[in-house]
Amino acid sequence: MASNFIDYVKIFCRSGKGGRGSMHLHRAKYQPNGGPDGGDGGRGGNVYLRANRNYWTLLHLRYDRHVFAGNGGAGGKNCSHGSDGEDRYIEVPCGTVAYDAETGKYLCDVTHDGDTVMLLKGGRGGLGNWQFRSATNQTPRYAQPGEPMQEKTIVLELKMLADVGLVGFPNAGKSTLVSAVSAARPKIANYPFTTLEPSVGVVAYRDNRSFVMADIPGIIEGAAEGRGLGLRFLRHIERNSVLLFMVPADSDDIAESYHILLRELEKYNPAMLQKQRVLAVSKCDLIDEELEEMLRPTLPKDVTTVFISAVSGKGIDGLKDVLWESLNVSDAPIEEENNEDFIHRDREVSLLLSDFADWDEEEGFLQEGEESEEEEEDLEEFDLEMLEEE
Repeated sequence: MASNFIDYVKIFCRSGKGGRGSMHLHRAKYQPNGGPDGGDGGRGGNVYLRANRNYWTLLHLRYDRHVFAGNGGAGGKNCSHGSDGEDRYIEVPCGTVAYDAETGKYLCDVTHDGDTVMLLKGGRGGLGNWQFRSATNQTPRYAQPGEPMQEKTIVLELKMLADVGLVGFPNAGKSTLVSAVSAARPKIANYPFTTLEPSVGVVAYRDNRSFVMADIPGIIEGAAEGRGLGLRFLRHIERNSVLLFMVPADSDDIAESYHILLRELEKYNPAMLQKQRVLAVSKCDLIDEELEEMLRPTLPKDVTTVFISAVSGKGIDGLKDVLWESLNVSDAPIEEENNEDFIHRDREVSLLLSDFADWDEEEGFLQEGEESEEEEEDLEEFDLEMLEEE
């Protein structure tokens, strides 16, 4: 059965075209010299990415992969402004990152509920001939077309946000720990790769405080090259503030297992080694205190180590204390690397005006001889009246 946890989708987005300006000349019975009164066109709709805490996966976008904003309305007579195109908002879970599907460039990310970023900007509406009137040009017979839309194929990738992320081999006891310290109920079984999708749980701490713990599917040696579940879930570890490495007490070499996991994270993203790390030796109900004391000298010296048993509850309170202390001194979750090729969230994509042959430096886009039928009739009647007066 297919999983409902969707953390990667590709969608095609298109902003709206700007409405064309109106080229209209006012005609009234008692105003023979009415002059131009064509209104401006409305702007095209924008496409936004917005974080919504009510979503946990990208499943709702799996079968809705085309996002089109509304086009701007054309300007009208009597200086009527065209309607603006409808904006479109792509609702995504907190922690979603957007990339350009063609170039792979980083576009933006949304991490907090309500964060909104413009992905594509709608075309500007064209100016009506009312805007071009002057003392030397009292009846301008041209208007601007609306600027075109923008379109782009975008990859959305969910990177789970949590305070503590569990890192370990399959069957290291990660799901058992999450179920013991929170209300989360991940699948637990006595075979590898029981956890096929990440799950999160809220861990209660002293004085009504709490933190979020994420259960990540097991990692094996070579995961950074695609072995096992490969890169699919390594991305979810990037956004955790503290990494809790879990190695069973019955492992052949606890220190070597820890360093294998560390090397896999380094191959995937070297910046992840800057995070706070805690080592939990799990399944300590399988060993006695004498064997535990024999194991201590063999453990890594560069990381805080806690002996725990999620089944018996041994060391759980001490582990919470260590994690809470690490959270208070840890830096914010690592964001995307700053690369000169990345498109940062504050930068707006500018429209190249040189793509249009009719661009004029002073008057902008000029649209000549494209009047509507109604406007053509009004112009003919206006010209007849002018001739009769002469």
